[in-house]
Amino acid sequence: MTSNGDSPEQLTLLRDTVRKSRTKQPAGITETLPVARIAVDVSLPHLDRPFDYLVPEDLAAAAQPGARVKVRFAGKDLDGFVLERLESSDHEGKLVRIRRVVSPEQVLTPEIADLCRAVADRYAGVFADVTRLAVPPRHAKVEGEPLRCNQPAPPPASTSRSEWSPYPAGFLDAIARSESPRAIWTAVPGAEWPLAFAQAAAVCAASGRGALLLAPDARDLERLAAACTAVLGEAGFVTLSADLGPTARYRAFLTALRGCARVVIGTRAAAFAPVADLGLVALWDDGDDSYAEPRAPYPHAREVLLLRAFRQKCAALVGGFARSVDSAALIESGFAHELIADRSVIRAAAPAVHIAGESDTDLARDPAARAARLPHRAFEIAREGLRSGPVLVQVPRAGYLPSLVCQTCRAPSRCSTCGGTLRRTGGSGPPSCSICGRPAADHRCPECGDTRMRAAVVGARRTAEELGRAFPGLVVRTSGGDNVLDVVPDKPALIVTTPGAEPVAEGGYSAALLLDTWLMLARPDLRAPEEAVRRWFNAAALVRPARDGGTVILVGEPSAPPLQAVVRWSPEGFAAREIEERRAARLAPAAKLAELTGPADAVADLITRLRPLLPVAAGLEVLGPVDVDDETVRAVVRTPRAAGTALARSLKEAQSARTTKKNPGSVRIQVDPPSFG
Repeated sequence: MTSNGDSPEQLTLLRDTVRKSRTKQPAGITETLPVARIAVDVSLPHLDRPFDYLVPEDLAAAAQPGARVKVRFAGKDLDGFVLERLESSDHEGKLVRIRRVVSPEQVLTPEIADLCRAVADRYAGVFADVTRLAVPPRHAKVEGEPLRCNQPAPPPASTSRSEWSPYPAGFLDAIARSESPRAIWTAVPGAEWPLAFAQAAAVCAASGRGALLLAPDARDLERLAAACTAVLGEAGFVTLSADLGPTARYRAFLTALRGCARVVIGTRAAAFAPVADLGLVALWDDGDDSYAEPRAPYPHAREVLLLRAFRQKCAALVGGFARSVDSAALIESGFAHELIADRSVIRAAAPAVHIAGESDTDLARDPAARAARLPHRAFEIAREGLRSGPVLVQVPRAGYLPSLVCQTCRAPSRCSTCGGTLRRTGGSGPPSCSICGRPAADHRCPECGDTRMRAAVVGARRTAEELGRAFPGLVVRTSGGDNVLDVVPDKPALIVTTPGAEPVAEGGYSAALLLDTWLMLARPDLRAPEEAVRRWFNAAALVRPARDGGTVILVGEPSAPPLQAVVRWSPEGFAAREIEERRAARLAPAAKLAELTGPADAVADLITRLRPLLPVAAGLEVLGPVDVDDETVRAVVRTPRAAGTALARSLKEAQSARTTKKNPGSVRIQVDPPSFG
């Protein structure tokens, strides 16, 4: 009993009575669920929470969860989404009314709202920023259009599993049983991955559930759409991509939202697509940088899909010819299992892969084989391949950021303290580390001992000109930049491309020359070896099998582990090696990293606020800051992987403290940046 004789239960009842009397609904407010909990479109971290508003009687039917509304907030009319309707509010002050319902269309489903919250928390971001990525801008005219909706969705046009025959059957069997397996799929060379994705979606659709399939770019999406048309039929799927334009994209979004298609395909923009009864999420080539969102809070599409798989209890498939280090970490952690063909199947499908100058015979015939850009053996393979079809020539794209390499052996020059790439920021003075900023006046190449360094620069256009002179009268086509080819015919031609712009050859390429491999490894990014290997596997997978004469030659250092991984056709082995090296260097994915960019004072203030928020056991480390330009610096904070959630939460709290006090300077926080160097 309390001192005044009232029991705790009676006091609770009295407090509830007082609270209800304070929030007694004024005239004109609906009696049924009169409170709407609304996510207001405000990007300030300290205001990243829902707010309660009263629902007027005339808006009660339209103001349902997921609908867009206008509300009064801080003296302005702002957009928002209704998250839920409630009987009462915990807020003890006076509630204001919803101004109006912008649209009764319930565009933010409960599943996507939950996903947006999870993404915001993972990336130390704000819910409102994530909903801008998840829900496209409204087009009232499109909402009024009658959609041609097949209910129920038509059955798949084909139930074949032909593209999955080289792999264990358990994954698709589990999907057919409406289970939720998670797999990292390493495709055999030459696999028709769009058809494999379409067939997996068909299995999922046949079980009565939906599927979401992502491709890295518009070219790959077009191939995926063609495969889905053949397997699912034109009415069996919908394409959702930012390239469609605002009106067409919103129309596709509503088609998916209203359940008119069981399967949704798209690029990064479709990662949040509302798919009813989601049973499968799949993503091809997760290492492609196009999956990294350039807008806050900068989520990666792979992580968005994996969060969906976990929270919505659906199957997940991450596929590629190469294996990203992040995907390998998922296998290592037990979150996903490996889906790979038997070694004999891989060898039978792979082309023969060689490195110029790898044998004494090569060096005897061409002493400069290891140093020349176009060694004699590369010309021989190109000449032989041109007898039976097109030959692919991959040249690193112009525009890679300059970094420093050894003058003698061209090994990347790295900081002896943290392993970052070395760079020159001015015309004088020693080079410095791009990460920790330490000068490297006494740098010595660990490979050959030379102290001299040079810039890693090359031009791709000159390569095409040289090949044109070497093979007079032959067709030489280029693919890259604004002129990317989709398909080339099965006729003799030299196809010179930049990485990622390789067109598909009808019947496969007879040969491929992968030039300047050292340059791709010398990019100022600690992920450079992983990215280079991914590019080489993707190009080599377009070449015919060795039994049909397919040959790939890499021009570079024969002993380099990344090149050796391609020769052995072992993407899984290379990814495992990279994980170990990252673990030793305390880099992602073995550690949790966040990049802080902004004015020097603002970055320093954020770090100062961050330190007391994390326990000593979290092992917070700060690298830098280093200058980005005259007004901006960049610092990197990291913790062990196990403290990643605490790091994101603490970064958000520190940022909230800064915005609450209106401290000058804006700091961009990017958790798990796609590039680091």
